[in-house]
Amino acid sequence: MSASLSKDVLVLGLGNTLLADDGVGVHVIRRLILEAATLPWLRVVDGGTMGFRLTSLLSDGGDVLIIDASDFGAPPGTIRLIGAESLAGHIARDKKSSAHEAGLADLLSLLRLEDIIPRHLAVLAIQPQEIGWGETLSDPVGKAVGPACTMVRSTAIAWRGNP
Repeated sequence: MSASLSKDVLVLGLGNTLLADDGVGVHVIRRLILEAATLPWLRVVDGGTMGFRLTSLLSDGGDVLIIDASDFGAPPGTIRLIGAESLAGHIARDKKSSAHEAGLADLLSLLRLEDIIPRHLAVLAIQPQEIGWGETLSDPVGKAVGPACTMVRSTAIAWRGNP
């Protein structure tokens, strides 16, 4: 499939909001939904733990920014933008980075298998402090939600200007 001419940017938040910081992707999405009017071309979707059911959302070949908790050994609340070129290595690490990482790895593998190629693809990873039963984010991860939203907007704006 060739790249889409769409200028929309799909922002997909992943995570389980019943597992404390694992739900940070969904919390960022909720904040962005409140602010969506400022960037009407931003398609903001709560992907939760839907796994393969997200394939149809990703099939237009446009820009895709996934927000997820990921343990990359940094202080809790650290935000890292992982581009497509580094994504496979990040997900293939020995230890699981989030409660649903196998779903993200499988989803990306399925996209490659079906020749669905996003124009731009990256994961905005946020270092969790606590992944266990709980419906609230830890303090450092909660404080990262606002800066993550800012990073989402700046990345999306840069992508729109860089076909």
